[in-house]
Amino acid sequence: MANETEAAAVAAQAINGQGEACVISSAVDESELVSDAARSWPPHAVKDLLSIGVCIRCIFRLFGASEIVHSCATLLTSALSATVEKLMGLEGHMEHKDHGSKENPCTQQSSEGSDLEPKLCKICLGILQFVYRDNRKMLVKRACPYDFAVFITELVKQERHQIDNFSLEVSIPSSVVENEQAVWLYMKRKYDSELWFQEKFCADCLSAKDFLKLSITNPLETLLDTKYNLTSPLRIRLTYTHSEVAIKVQKHVEKKEGNKRIKTGMSSADDMDTRGGNQIAGREYSDFVTSEEYVSTRLCNVSDNNDSPDLSQFEVEKVSQPCSLTFLCYRTPVYIGGRYLKYSRNVSQTRWIIDDERMGEASVEVRMLGSGRPFLIEVQNARRVPSEMSVKEIERKINSMENNLVKVKNVKVVGSQGWSLMREGEAEKQKQYAALVWISRSLEDDDLKTVSSVMDMVSCSDFVSDIRMKVEKIAGSSQYFLLHLCTQAGTYIKEFVHGDLGRTHPSIGSILGCRAEILQLDVTDVKMDCFLTE
Repeated sequence: MANETEAAAVAAQAINGQGEACVISSAVDESELVSDAARSWPPHAVKDLLSIGVCIRCIFRLFGASEIVHSCATLLTSALSATVEKLMGLEGHMEHKDHGSKENPCTQQSSEGSDLEPKLCKICLGILQFVYRDNRKMLVKRACPYDFAVFITELVKQERHQIDNFSLEVSIPSSVVENEQAVWLYMKRKYDSELWFQEKFCADCLSAKDFLKLSITNPLETLLDTKYNLTSPLRIRLTYTHSEVAIKVQKHVEKKEGNKRIKTGMSSADDMDTRGGNQIAGREYSDFVTSEEYVSTRLCNVSDNNDSPDLSQFEVEKVSQPCSLTFLCYRTPVYIGGRYLKYSRNVSQTRWIIDDERMGEASVEVRMLGSGRPFLIEVQNARRVPSEMSVKEIERKINSMENNLVKVKNVKVVGSQGWSLMREGEAEKQKQYAALVWISRSLEDDDLKTVSSVMDMVSCSDFVSDIRMKVEKIAGSSQYFLLHLCTQAGTYIKEFVHGDLGRTHPSIGSILGCRAEILQLDVTDVKMDCFLTE
């Protein structure tokens, strides 16, 4: 990842360059939007969420106000929290204080020391607090979504990609969803009878993953000077992982494997914990239970007499470290297709190199003539997409080479559908060949009739099927002739001529009753539709 100090400087410059007055004005406007959204929330419920360790952005999500808060890209976490605290008279109850400077909305800090480690949200594990460990295991705290977007932008630009648009992919630990469900169950147990819970809480809750994407998409569009496009070939991927959670999940899976389908008769959450959380009161536990069902078992096992349920009863993961963040920017493959012609028998169809030495000099080499053979080149993670003009220039350079052994035609950039066309054509295509054949005796007129009468042959060999052919005599030669064939894909022409020591039948040798050898072979046409025209 980029140097954190440099990223911080770029972030500060990106916003401060707009003018201090603009930043202040923006912050005031965003605070007003936040106040309007939170005004109808019940203070006692907000205080409860804060006390159990839910971050301010997750609170906005749970109350269905995601659209408001994710639009406040430059509003500091501390400012967001302070606005809600002041509105509801909850000053001093906020657990997640921001370490960024209030004067500079893009200040960020990175440290290995524990003095800067924030309290992590019980739901999102710090993801929506923009706290994470980078690839050097350094603790990083971003002050706001815009700050985080500036950092991502710098990483994208370091890759030197041509950026016409972009898509954004986010992967987060599954425990975030489980924790959210657990908090909802906890709140349901306490506030199910209250109208605000029935009408508002979690009704329009945006997932943590989607909330993060929405929070940084608009800033990324501004900073990259382009638009977000779900189908864009340029992918920005953020992958959050958590070692503590992964270990707990693994242990849970191992316990499930050892306690499959255990009948239950227990009624308390504590009893359930002694069996690895694998039992549900009144029924058997399925090994294929979903995470939501698993978390909901906590509610089934909380005593009805418990008027003050504890969040720990609902299986919320407690972690001491933030997630690790891995950044990846890549382009999906670019495909260049066309048709090629090969005029030299000294140019192998495919590379055959052993110990830096070209092999197979004595084998029959094949020329590719006629309309050419389709080809498709896959370019992985291309930094730039070739233009039509540049592709035509590549075609011109190949065709103007002095040796003139290979030419290409109809070269163009195609989408992934080009690969599908090639695959479909491979199974259905037909090839036409012209083979120079030698036989161990003189060719008679009756031989021409015999070969020409063998039509639509189906061989007992796996190598030959559906062959149409005719023989053309060579003037002045009695033992050499041209064999013209039209075959299905996958036919082994050489084996069909010489018989492969009797393993291929029928063959030209068996049809004529003599030894037959193929000396030269040309492909005169490949009957496939792809890349036939410009």
